[in-house]
Amino acid sequence: MDAVTVIPGTSGSARLERAPEPDLELGSVLVEALAVGVCGTDAEIAAGDYGWAPPGEDRLILGHESLGRVLDPGPTGLTVGDHVVGIVRRPDPVPCPNCAVGEWDMCSNERYTERGIKEAHGFMSERWRIEPEYLVRVDETLGVQAVLLEPTTVVAKAWEQILAIGQRTFWDPRTVLVIGAGPIGLLAALIGVQHGLEVHVLDRITTGPKPALVAQLGARYHTGTVAEIGLSPDIVVECTGVVSLIQEAAQKLAPGGILCLTGVGSPTSTLSGSAAGLANGAVLKNLVLFGTVNANRRHYYRAANVLARADHSWLEQLLTRRVGPDDVDRALTRQPDDIKVVMEFASA
Repeated sequence: MDAVTVIPGTSGSARLERAPEPDLELGSVLVEALAVGVCGTDAEIAAGDYGWAPPGEDRLILGHESLGRVLDPGPTGLTVGDHVVGIVRRPDPVPCPNCAVGEWDMCSNERYTERGIKEAHGFMSERWRIEPEYLVRVDETLGVQAVLLEPTTVVAKAWEQILAIGQRTFWDPRTVLVIGAGPIGLLAALIGVQHGLEVHVLDRITTGPKPALVAQLGARYHTGTVAEIGLSPDIVVECTGVVSLIQEAAQKLAPGGILCLTGVGSPTSTLSGSAAGLANGAVLKNLVLFGTVNANRRHYYRAANVLARADHSWLEQLLTRRVGPDDVDRALTRQPDDIKVVMEFASA
């Protein structure tokens, strides 16, 4: 079968090649790949920035934003033809206390594995196998839009934590600022709207589909700086990892506000002399700053509900470019109007 693979740590090694059929040891459910979302993580692995091949292997099959069709359900309640999405992370083998109770997204000893990222092959192959407990059935009417389920889990978890943290005191949030209008930012804005909040989205792009997509949600789109918006939001969901934007957001947060960090910035960036101001503001205004990454099965369920409630025509507009698996380089090269690039393996 065909698969997109890389040599982790080696820039320019991504290629489409013949790979062995997935071994039964990988899971009892055999799935035909329909589509795989391409994200910044895939591009960074292909650039050699990080990523780990399975033990004893040199190459890693890429892809963690999956959508497939069941070919062989094995001993499960699934049926042939069901549309499914694979959960990315697996608990560590010890397991740590969090992994032991199914909260593997909060693994405390970092011995977890992740499909397409860390020591486990991903979903960019014509067929893949998976354990039934790490499989989520999705509504077939979503079609290829279901490839958005995995990125939606990231912000479903973020919002779950935001709302939980808010219960530390009396809290009546009204406004949310989302910084960054990529897939994660737009999906975070979608959930904010579904919660009935006044949503603002800040991004540097002035043209292309992003401003219209935000407007269609009933939210407001801004460019420039956080200060220029003239807003003291109760919630900020930061999706860029840009240190200066994080600092600005913390300064403008309303007292008692919550700042959720989902973006990973450059490892060479530092808070430098502004760290003291950030810390003082957090103390004096009772702020909460926290980071979040990955998701567990509960968040996949929540994310599926988010997509089910969303306007399917709006979701379709997030899929700005579709490529075949034989066009790996183009798939991994970001273009100005990209939101979500989808690699299609078969018709949904």
